[in-house]
This record gives sequence, C-alpha cells and structure tokens, in this order.
Amino acid sequence: MPNFSRRTFLAGAASLALASRRSFAARSDLEPIYAEIKKRHQEAIERIQRWIHQPTIAAENVGGEEGVKLAMDLFGEAGFTNVTRIPTDGKPGIFAVYDAGAPRTVGLYFMYDVKQADASEWKLGDPWKASIVQKPGMGKCIIGRGAVNQKGPEAAFLAALHAIRGAGKKPPVNFVLVAEGEEEIGSPHFPQVVRAPQVMQALGKCMGIFMPSAGQAIDGTTDVTLGAKGVIEAQIISSGEKWGRGPSKDVHSSLRAMLDSPAFHLVQALGTLVTPDGVDPAIDGWFERVKPLSAAEKKMVADVVAHGNEQQMKDQFGVKHWERDVPFEQAMERLCGWPTVNIEGLVGGYTGQGGKTVLPHQAVAKMDFRLVPDMTVDDCLHKLRAHLDKRGFNDVEVVMTGGYDPNTTAPDAALIRAQEQTYRRAGQNPLLWPRGGGSWPGYVFTDAPLKLAAGHFGLGHGSGAHAPDEYFLVESENPKLFGLDDMVKSFVDYLHDLAAIRS
Repeated sequence: MPNFSRRTFLAGAASLALASRRSFAARSDLEPIYAEIKKRHQEAIERIQRWIHQPTIAAENVGGEEGVKLAMDLFGEAGFTNVTRIPTDGKPGIFAVYDAGAPRTVGLYFMYDVKQADASEWKLGDPWKASIVQKPGMGKCIIGRGAVNQKGPEAAFLAALHAIRGAGKKPPVNFVLVAEGEEEIGSPHFPQVVRAPQVMQALGKCMGIFMPSAGQAIDGTTDVTLGAKGVIEAQIISSGEKWGRGPSKDVHSSLRAMLDSPAFHLVQALGTLVTPDGVDPAIDGWFERVKPLSAAEKKMVADVVAHGNEQQMKDQFGVKHWERDVPFEQAMERLCGWPTVNIEGLVGGYTGQGGKTVLPHQAVAKMDFRLVPDMTVDDCLHKLRAHLDKRGFNDVEVVMTGGYDPNTTAPDAALIRAQEQTYRRAGQNPLLWPRGGGSWPGYVFTDAPLKLAAGHFGLGHGSGAHAPDEYFLVESENPKLFGLDDMVKSFVDYLHDLAAIRS
C-alpha cells in the first residue's frame, strides 16, 4: 500500500522547488559513482522491467514462489549476502545483510508483491510488459504494475548499490534488509519475518529503517512524512446460514414477501458503523484512544495548506466538496489525524449484465478501517465485534484479512534529518507531514522492542499505484522532475548523509 501523503496534493507549490533537477548539487567526492550511474542507465531500466515482468499478486495467489526467488536473486546481485528465505504462515519473507565494514547500519524495508491488474483497463501498455512510453510533459516512463509501487523505486536503490560497487567503492553504511510478499493484502504475516531471532538481532543494530520511494509530486515538490495510519482490512459477512433466517441458497425474489433478506441485514449492520450522514465512525468507543494532532502537527498541516492548491486537488480526484464542506485545512487535518470506516466493495447475489430476480443467501462488504495513534488493531476489532453484537448483529461475521497499527517517527530523528539534508542539496525545500493517509507496516519497527525511526526516501516521480497505467519516470524532460539517474544519485547521497549525520 503506498504511503499516501500530502505530496500528492501540493501541485501548484512549485515555488518550493528552489532549483531544477538539472542543478542537482553533485558531490565531487562521489563523481566516480555518478559516472557509473550514467554508464549503467540501461542496465537499471532493464532491472526494473525484469522485476515487473514477474507478476506476484498475493491477493490472487499468483507468482508467489517465482516472486520471492526473483527478489532474492536481485538482492544477491546487488551485493547482499546471507540472502535468506524466512518461512511464514503465508508468503515467505526475505532477510539479507550487506556488511560494508562501516560504523553505522541502516535498515531497508522492501515488498515484492503488487496489486491486481485488469489488462483491459490499461490504455498505455500491458501491465506486465513494462513498456517504455513517452508521456507528454514528463519524458520516458515505464508502464506496468508495480512500476512506482514499489519495484521501480526499490530497483533504483539496488542500482545505487551496483554503481557504488562498479566504481570500486563500498557503501558508507551497512544494511539489514527485510522484505515481504503480502504488503498489498495488509501484511498479515510480516511480524513473523521481523520477529525471527536473527532478524531482530540484526535490526537492533540499525539507526533506523526506510523504504525506497519515488518522492516527487508531479510539480517537483517533495515531503518528509513522519508516519502512517494503521489499517484493518476485513470482510463483513451476512448469510442466511449464520443468521438462521432468510434462505440458505439463492432463491427467486418473489419469495421476499415471506423470507428475510441477508443482504438487507448486512446493509442495516453497516449503517450502524457510521454517523447518519455516512461520514464519521460511530462504532462504540472508537474514539477513546484517538490521539489528537499536536500543535506542532497542526502547524505542519497549516504550512502545507499555505503552499497547496485546493482546487487542483479537487480536480485531481474529481470532487467538488470535502466531507461536510469543511475548510481545506480541516480536511487536510482529517487526512492525517482522523480514523475512517470505508466500504471498498459490496458483493452479493447477481452482479452481471441486466437483472436477475433472486433473493441472495449471502452478502459481503469488503472494508478497511484506517487507524491513528493511539488506536490498535486488537482493541478496534474487539470494539467492532461488541458494537455489532450489542445491536443484534451477532451473526454477522467479521473476518480480518490483514492489518497493523499506525506508526510515528520523531522529526528530530537522524534518519529524518538526513532526508531533509539530502533533499535540500537536490534543490528541494521539503515540508514535514505528520502522517500519511495510507498505510504500511512500519509499526513493527517503530514500536517496542525495536523502537526504530522509520520512513520513506527517494527523489524521482511516478504515479498510478493500484490503478491502470501505473508509471515510473526514467528519462525526464521536465526540469522539475528527476529521472532515474538522478533518483539513483539521491540514494547515493542519502547513504552518505546517513553515515555522517549527527546521531
């Protein structure tokens, strides 16, 4: 799941980009590595394409074995040693180390799975062919599922390691890498990877952990995100069998006159989960542990809003109003500081072309619940179950399919300060953002016992995560946007800043 943050919204704030990508402040001591990056440009593109060619879709149980083997090969080729498959109750994880003999060690979080893709919806290229397409106003892009989320950025980081080795040098920090193949289904088994004794021991030596990302919005601006919401992904199921009322199989709809409807039973249950206008969670006790945004976090939001473009954001999402017509700043505060109850999809009975007069025996709501500090998955699941039971819906099943708690990192963490330093050298003036509206399983690192700083880093641009025509910019013709080579340079610079930053 991408860490959906304020950078998506800052179109129109190009004044924050103090210099163009062409004025990337190269460090003279790293020129041999920069030369290798340029030399290996095509190799880096082909590595991304090779990774995209392999569909690895946990939600459909597609390509899991092939996906983990390819990821392990890519890590080994980049210089990682002891690349180890970590078994779980689901898709396997990966653990690897890179000992450069450096004083400091940095953690890396990778995912090797991607979202589903319906090829019939893709207009610019097949989701698995990784075609190079010219996008007007940008340049050459790779089109494919996982191009930006996350294979493109992750492969760009690996390209940085290849360039360092190609220049006859060593990375300025050591690495501990953990990867999973179930991020796109809520990371249900990732804790089993991180909590393996050898992984915990290695991560305990890290100054922090980060996920490579394409951090530039389409206007060239970047941000530094300090955390992410947690999430519960679940199916809410109403069936005649469990209810003891209504049919146990689909029957003719004329029988509705004498039979109960499991589908309407589900609708009634769902209606209790939110306020009458459908906006806020209304689950009993849901807000008991919600930690309000601090004054410092509200100032971060205000700074972003002051440089943002509200109308362009509305146009981007095809909306005319925020919930309850709240002001822009309040809407943005809700984005990073408010829990949500969302229906992803409703499935029941006949959904094909035309009508079919049936009374369904079962209906399912696919849902997600976004959590903010100090909410927890366990507490929220307990409250959801108690809420439904109290209202007579004890037969309605709640089946959690994935999820995890929110995470937060302090703005003065060395990992974060190094990000800001690298971005500024690249001509950016990044703003801090309290928490992404999306989710990633960073809590396994930020919570006890590890208590590591965690975040995302990387210049470069891409978009369309989870959507058709996902893309990743590899050869930029836009002076505000970094192409692949400059993105790889940003990783090289960041590693050196991490090595030198005061802890």
